[in-house]
Amino acid sequence: MTSPTRFAAIDLGASSGRVMIGEVAPDELRVTEAARFANRPVMLGDGLHWSVLSLFSAALDGIAAATQEAPVMGIAVDSWAVDYGLLRRGSLLSVPYSYRDSRTERGLELVDAVISQPELYARCGLQRMPFTTINQLSVDRERGMLELADSMLLLPDLFNYWMTGRAAIERTNASTTGMLALDDSWDIELMGMLGIDPGILPRLVEPGTTIGPLLPQLRDHHGVHGDPQVFTVGSHDTASAVVAAPLAEGAAYISSGTWSLVGIETPEPIASGEAERANFTNEGGVDGRNRFMKNVMGMWLLSESKRTWEADGSSVELPELLSSAASYDREVPIFDPTDDVFYAPGDMPTRIHRWFDERGIEPPEGRVAVTRCILESLAEAYAKTLQEIARISGRPVTQVNVVGGGSQNSLLCQLTARRTGVPVFAGPIEASAIGNLLVQARAAGVLAGTLEDLRELVSQVYRPKRYDP
Repeated sequence: MTSPTRFAAIDLGASSGRVMIGEVAPDELRVTEAARFANRPVMLGDGLHWSVLSLFSAALDGIAAATQEAPVMGIAVDSWAVDYGLLRRGSLLSVPYSYRDSRTERGLELVDAVISQPELYARCGLQRMPFTTINQLSVDRERGMLELADSMLLLPDLFNYWMTGRAAIERTNASTTGMLALDDSWDIELMGMLGIDPGILPRLVEPGTTIGPLLPQLRDHHGVHGDPQVFTVGSHDTASAVVAAPLAEGAAYISSGTWSLVGIETPEPIASGEAERANFTNEGGVDGRNRFMKNVMGMWLLSESKRTWEADGSSVELPELLSSAASYDREVPIFDPTDDVFYAPGDMPTRIHRWFDERGIEPPEGRVAVTRCILESLAEAYAKTLQEIARISGRPVTQVNVVGGGSQNSLLCQLTARRTGVPVFAGPIEASAIGNLLVQARAAGVLAGTLEDLRELVSQVYRPKRYDP
């Protein structure tokens, strides 16, 4: 048997980051957590920002600790989409903003003044969301920041640049910017219309590209053993998660974390007027696949509620809360979790209460009822989204694969099966990291084959839990 090769996945989420180590061989896959660290956005006078330097340092410290046992052959980064850093001569001009900052609304206004949503959709196929990169860049143009910048890098690409000194933008994440045309080329004409210089964009590369070796000064400073290469993967975390989703014929996926990404995999984008009116998005996947999906709010609603409840110093244990919510036997009302009012950080239970009040609906009272209300509302949003997918794509959905952290939430998985009327298969939990590691291993020659071959390895190692309607 072939001895497994070690790889490191830097998997960044909107509330925490982690370093996962994968030991990979053609018939073997073992994944362990080497480090986990908080990701807390910082509010400054000019808005909400990410602590990117702290994240970068914590990630490399985690890799260094893991390589004390044995070196890793490769490193790759996946993260949330749309956010970026502006650079001049290789240095950051400002601390990258969070997509939850309120400036995104101004960006939407600036883009709307130049091009209508139907026209924009016909060019890039993206769901209308205020935080799309092109909206944020329009704010930076208005503020004069783009006049100072000579390059722009999405966050995983920024980390790759810091690790190697080489700049590139990976395609799956580029597809979330609003600047990538449906033929996978930069839409130079659109950027010209919006006053964005396409010269700030580095070369576009595919998942599985070797960027270069980790810089010696970083190896020495952090104590990383070995000489790892830095690879691109599906650097949008959902693109990596879908690699690890064991999608059978007729299967849809829900990549469940802070956000819920609900969709199917298609060979080509679906950019019809019907898809635009239903607010679906087309984003790039590994091996040239297309992800036809919709962004639905996810565990953010529950995590923000928990944070609010704990603000007075009390402790809220999530397993106990979910257990109580599962046995809650009263009807709860349903709200729309995709409403813009739920995007920003804050007191989520009060916002939910207000949402119902404004519509003359009696809101749920108490933590258990609010928790059940959140999960029922998410499951209903999933069911409606999957019905729309089947109608627009012409492909009936016969099962759902839930991957990511939300796959651990048994109540949500059961409610999803009940409301969709199809079986739900939950797992793997670490889908983004697993997809990251598999694409690295294939790029390094440790694995071979198609996306389906990679998924077959996942299916052999991780048996999903089934929930019936």
